[in-house]
Parts: sequence; structure tokens; C-alpha cells
Amino acid sequence: MENNVDTTSVFYQKITSKKLLKWLKECIDLCQPDKVHLCDGYQSEYEQLCLEEAAKGSFIKLNKKLRPNSYLVRSNPADVARVEECTFICSEKESDAGPTNNWFDPERMRIKLQGFFRGCMNGRTMYIIPFCMGPLGSSLSTVGVEISDSAYAVCNMHIMTRMGNAALELINQADNFIPCLHSVGVPLKSNDTDVKWPCCPEKRHIVHFPESQEIWSYGSGYGGNALLGKKCLALRIASATARREGWLAEHMLILGLTNPEGNKKYMAAAFPSACGKTNLSMLQTTVPNWKVECVGDDIAWIKPGPDGRLYAINPEAGFFGVAPGTSIKSNPNAMLSIRGNSIFTNVALTDKGDVWWEGMTEEKPNHLIDWKGKDWYPSSSTLAAHPNARFTAPIEQCPCVDNEFENIAGVPLEAIIFGGRRNSDIPLVREANSWQQGVFMGASISSETTSASSGETGKLRHDPFAMLPFCGYNMGDYFSHWLEIGKGMKKDKLPKIYFVNWFNKDEKGNFIWPGFGENSRILKWIFERSEDKAEALKTAIGLIPKELDLEGLTIKPGNLSRLFQVKKKVWQQELKNLRTYFQTFGDHLPTELLKEIEKIEKQL
Repeated sequence: MENNVDTTSVFYQKITSKKLLKWLKECIDLCQPDKVHLCDGYQSEYEQLCLEEAAKGSFIKLNKKLRPNSYLVRSNPADVARVEECTFICSEKESDAGPTNNWFDPERMRIKLQGFFRGCMNGRTMYIIPFCMGPLGSSLSTVGVEISDSAYAVCNMHIMTRMGNAALELINQADNFIPCLHSVGVPLKSNDTDVKWPCCPEKRHIVHFPESQEIWSYGSGYGGNALLGKKCLALRIASATARREGWLAEHMLILGLTNPEGNKKYMAAAFPSACGKTNLSMLQTTVPNWKVECVGDDIAWIKPGPDGRLYAINPEAGFFGVAPGTSIKSNPNAMLSIRGNSIFTNVALTDKGDVWWEGMTEEKPNHLIDWKGKDWYPSSSTLAAHPNARFTAPIEQCPCVDNEFENIAGVPLEAIIFGGRRNSDIPLVREANSWQQGVFMGASISSETTSASSGETGKLRHDPFAMLPFCGYNMGDYFSHWLEIGKGMKKDKLPKIYFVNWFNKDEKGNFIWPGFGENSRILKWIFERSEDKAEALKTAIGLIPKELDLEGLTIKPGNLSRLFQVKKKVWQQELKNLRTYFQTFGDHLPTELLKEIEKIEKQL
């Protein structure tokens, strides 16, 4: 071998999977690390890694009284978000990637990546991270192994997945796993001094091979590009696998809603970034004696159960949430979830050794160290925290975590909710007349862009099912797959589908609907619709509430009607735009979606 790694080391004795041993040897030969560490997943390992990174200056230990066992990390300013232009789907056929993905020939990409990864871990430690997405022992879960030279990635994977010895045992038993190879792309020579956030933006590649179920990521240390169990495995690879196997891998929260009588129903909801997904999943309701509990805030794997219903699990074990805008007012449960044992990325540091970001408090601190490590004052022209600054925290710390979070069977879904950020003309809530119309609703999502991905913010873009950056195959075929799921199930077993929009504004630019906890009033209507206890009115675009529970809420009558108006000319233009957008998918677009447009046009 071309390195000094001892392959007879004791950790190899823990690995009996022939597939894993073979792959490890290939990776060691290719990447040529100085050391190899097999992660056991113990808390002591996590704490030791954090302390080592703090000693190097890469992690900043926060005030242990204010934020115990927590750290702040500052990234390279060139590595702060998902990079969709550097994300590739390398399917055998270009048509299988579709028009919304960047496709690259898999054979040529492997040659390119081999060149990038050759010797990339010189001077570094190769971490072997066995992990499980979903509850251990669940038939709905999947195991993977991430190899990385980033301690930051390891520490976040500790929080975000079930990682370590238990996952390795499952891999040894099945002799199967999803291989995920990651490097920051900055090898070190013997005399080199490492930087606090190594990355290689000019060679950044996040690559998926859906047929062989492999992930290669190079050049980025940022969460969505480096924590390969998250968007890469749990959505891009999983969505392609789900299509083959007859289930759904979705960019959805999962919540349980309990009424005053103690009846609980579970709902999944898909929103593009910055549309209140995390807030909704941890909602503190304003409707007396109703309660929301969180199963997950970002990803749902949904599979048919033995009783013919759809069941969902959250494959993740933690939150990787957007910090700016999160506050006691907007999301008290999130703030309680990050009270300790958390990692904060690109937030500001207070003089007391705690964290701060825009929107966290009404009053700005007199002085901060901003996310770039510079002095910041209220008069500063720059933001203290990056708009996509993040917190990573264990889901078990959430005060409203659902008791069924670790249920290996998943939770049964009564409703699926879609939504987007639209300033006008999209009603507050409407219900689909059928599964087919519900699929049309999901396919029609468009929203204002945010800082969660690189590029210009504030522009309206189509984001079908909130899966635009995450679907691992042709999205036209993805629409068809959703329709097939519905055709393969009994109608009375299918969840009802809804579309919501909390973001309607008046002429002065103020939000008409107060949002936040008041969104529980919409959830209540959806809950009662599943029990046929709430009435609805027919419109051309679906069913809207005959009335909502607005007790204690003051909204001008004119504004309330605006939240549910269906303007003929506006919707004719909306449908025209959708027709144009759907043409993007060519022959892969299911004709059922065009029929839904025709139905609405006739009713208008």
C-alpha cells in the first residue's frame, strides 16, 4: 500500500462485512490518509473530537453555563450553503436524471472523481462512520457508511444519525450498505498548517449514482454537502430507490396532532426552505387543549403498511435547522431544543460566550463577533449571522418530541400538506378533491427563493413537492410515481391532501394571516375534515373551509375573505404558467396533470 495505515488494526476485527472491507481498502488506497478511525458512536468519542477541534481553533467552546457542551463553528465564506450547480445525478441514461437535475456520464464522472480523491487525505485522519437512517431495527430504515476527513462532519453525523457500533452490527449482518465518500479536498504536507475550515470550492462536486446507490462528495465541508446521510442519501438516493421499491422519500416534516378528547392523527407536510416547516413541526398551538408533537422537521420516508395505509418515519435523529428568525416567539420548542449539546454554524458570538442571530431577540446586543470573526455593532452594515446559519441538535432534546418517534413501524398518515411562500392569490388552505388533484397541487408548488441554497434570493421559482433540489431522478417520472402510489391503494386508506399558504400580504405589505401558533387553526380544520366534522365549500381549485375556528383572533372581515378568494384571471394566468412549466418534462409528464389543469379551467 502507498500509505502507513495499518490494516491489521484492531478496528478491522470489528468489521466482518466483506463488502465494507473491500470498499475500505479501495478508499484507503485512493485517498491515502495518515490515520484511520472507526467511529463507535459513543458520547465520549463525540466529546473528544469536539475538544480536539477546539484545541485547533476550529470549534469555539461556548459558555458552559449558558450553552452547556455546545460549540460554534465558522465556515469559509465560500462554503455556506447547498450548491445545486455542483450537484450531479449520474444515472446511466441522461433522460433518467431529467431536466431539473445536472446530469453527467457516470463513467466519465468516476474518472474525474478518482483524480480529485487521489491522495486527498494526505496528512489527515480518515473517519469511518457507520450510520443508520431511521430507527434501528426498522424495516423502513437504511444503513450507510460515510468516509470523511472532516471532524465537523463526524460530530454532526453523531447528532443527525444513529451512528456507530449498532449500525456497524447491522451492516455486518446484512453485508450491505450505501457507500458515501466525502473529502474537504485539502491534503496536508508535513510542514503545512491546517486552516480552521478546509474546503476546495473550485473543485466542489456532490455526486450521486442512483443505480449503484453511491455518493461521492468533494470540496465542501458544509452540512448539506458533507453530511451525506441527509439530503444526499435520505432524499436523492432514497427517492430513486423508493421509485423502484414502491414507496416515497420526501422533503417533509411529520407531526402528531391531538385533540381535547385525546385522539391523535399524524400529518406530513412539504414546504420549500424558509416557509415555516420547522416552526410547524414544533408548533405550540393557540387553540385550547390541542397539542402538536414532532416526529420530524425535514425528511419523511413513507411506505405502505400491512393494513393498507401509508406509514412514515423520520430517518434523521436530529435537527439541522436554520437559525436566523428562530426565536422564543417564532419557535419556542426549537429554542429549548438547542439549549445545550448543540453545534452552531455561522452564527454570531456574544461577549458572554453565547450565540446570537438576527431575529433571536428584538433588541440587538451592543457588541458581537460576527460569523466571519469580526467585531459587529448594531450600527454595522453587515449581518451578524449568515442568513443560512445553522444549529444541529438532538431531536430527543425537543420538548414536544412525539412518543412514536422511534416506532419501527412508523406512524399512520391521515393528511399530507403542501405549501409555498406566495405573497398573494394562493388561498390560506384548500383540500384536494382526489389523490390525483393532490398530486397536481404538489407538482404546482412555487415559492420565493431563500439563502438555504447559493444564488439570488427573493425570486419566484417552481419547486414541485419541495423536492426540486432533492429528487434523484426525472421529476416527470416522480409525478407519475406519486400517481401510481395512489392507484395502488384503496381510496379510503389514502391520506387527504391539502395546500396551504401562510404568506398572503395586504396592500401595505403586511401579512394578513398571523401565522406561527395560529396555524394550529388550519391543522384543526384538517384534523376535523378527516373525521367528517368540518364543512367545506367547493371551488374550482379545491375545497375551502366553510368556517374556521377564529375564537380570540381578530382579522378584518375583508382580509379574511381575501385569504380564500379565487380570482378567475389570476388563476387563468397561474394555469398558463404551469402549462409552460410542465412542458419542461416533455414525454415524461403524466397526462393526468394536464387533465387537472383542464378541469380547473372549465370550472373557472
